Amino acid sequence: MEDWCLVGTRVQYLLMDYEYAPLRLPSNVDRLTATAQLTIQAEFGGWELARVRLYPDGTRQVVLRRRVGSESQPGLSI
Repeated sequence: MEDWCLVGTRVQYLLMDYEYAPLRLPSNVDRLTATAQLTIQAEFGGWELARVRLYPDGTRQVVLRRRVGSESQPGLSI
């Protein structure tokens, strides 16, 4: 979906067991579409939802996380 944007690059903390991917969803992305896209990321990329923040202007800030492991996993497909 071209409306999705990556807020920052994936962040991997060496002392933590997770890597994080912050996303910003614009206000024109409805809840059903956001749920479908995040479900795809969870199922095929190993990501899970860490936090969702809804702002007054309708945008959402989503933070996905996944465990850091030895096997390689695909990145975000936005």
